[in-house]
Amino acid sequence: MRARTRTVFGSLAAAVILSLAPTGATAEIYWQCVPFARLISGIEIFGDARTWWDQASGKYEKGHTPKAGAVLCFKPHGKMQLGHVAVVSQVLTDRIIQVTHANWSLIDGSRGQVEKDVTVVDVSDDGDWSEVKVWYDPVGDLGGTTYPTWGFIYQDREAKLRAAADNKVAYAQNAAISVAQSAATQMATAVRPGASPLQMLSQAADSTDRIASLIQQATAPTRAD
Repeated sequence: MRARTRTVFGSLAAAVILSLAPTGATAEIYWQCVPFARLISGIEIFGDARTWWDQASGKYEKGHTPKAGAVLCFKPHGKMQLGHVAVVSQVLTDRIIQVTHANWSLIDGSRGQVEKDVTVVDVSDDGDWSEVKVWYDPVGDLGGTTYPTWGFIYQDREAKLRAAADNKVAYAQNAAISVAQSAATQMATAVRPGASPLQMLSQAADSTDRIASLIQQATAPTRAD
C-alpha cells in the first residue's frame, strides 16, 4: 500500500525567502498538529490535541464514521502524551482513509512537517476506528504501532466555510510564490547572467527600494569598455 506525502509551506513570506536563499539553505518552519488541523478544518477548538474530543461536546457533532473534512482525534499513547489530531482528506473504504496532518513523520530528519494524503487504516476489532495504524514516511509503510483514538469531530456549516476560505487563500499564496520566484530569477539573469536573486538583492541594499534598483540596473544602457 502506498501513500503520498508532500511538504507544505506554512507562509508566503517564508516560502519567498526560501526561494531566494542560496543552495543548501533550509526553512525554519515548524508546524504543530493542533494549529494546523484547526487551520485547514475550520474547527475552532484550542488546547492540546488530547482535549479536543471533550471540548467538541455540545459544539460539534462527533462519531466513529470517517468523513472528508472531519478531524480524527488520537488518544495519548506512549511518547505521544499530548495526543494528536489529523484532518480526513478522503475516505477510500470503510476501513481506509487518508489524512492531512502535521508533526508526525520525520521528513529529511526534521519534525514539524506537513504531510498530505497519508494513509490511515482502521485495525479495531469492531471496525469503529478506535484503533488505527498510520503511514510512517521514514519506513515507507504503515508504522508498527497501533494508536487508540476517540473518533471523529465533524465540521459544521461555518467550519466548512472557514476551511474553504483558507484553501482559497492558500491557493492564491501558492500562485503568488510562483510568480515571485519566476520574476526574481528573470530579473537576476537580465542584470547579471549567472547571478542569484539573493545576490542581486544584496547588491541593491543601499537603495530604499530594492526592486526599483534592480529594474533600473536591468533597463540601463550598456556602457562600452
